Amino acid sequence: MKKLSCHCGEVEAEINVPDQLIKKIRCNCSICKRKGAIMSIVKNEDFKIIKGKEKLKMYQFHSKTAKHFFCSNCGIYTHHNPRINPTLTGFNVGCIDEINTFKLENISVADGNNHPLDKKK
Repeated sequence: MKKLSCHCGEVEAEINVPDQLIKKIRCNCSICKRKGAIMSIVKNEDFKIIKGKEKLKMYQFHSKTAKHFFCSNCGIYTHHNPRINPTLTGFNVGCIDEINTFKLENISVADGNNHPLDKKK
């Protein structure tokens, strides 16, 4: 179990993940390239907000399927539900104090810029 928190500490979550993150990704879609976060993903039932749910704000764009959450106080992106599979929760690895994101290796890049749900004609 890992604890995630935003910068100001108003939002906290518990994440049921193994000690070593199996999947670490960045995404090149329009929002992810701007936030620059390294993310990992779990099933929704393995992610639980334990503090500050009322401080979370949700942002949606384009297809309005994905849900991106951030702290309304400090502005930090904490997690999201991806549109490709809303039964999953992607989370900001940088919000886990015990993980040094600058030492992570082998971070794959998801091609959100050419998302499979955006059928280009």
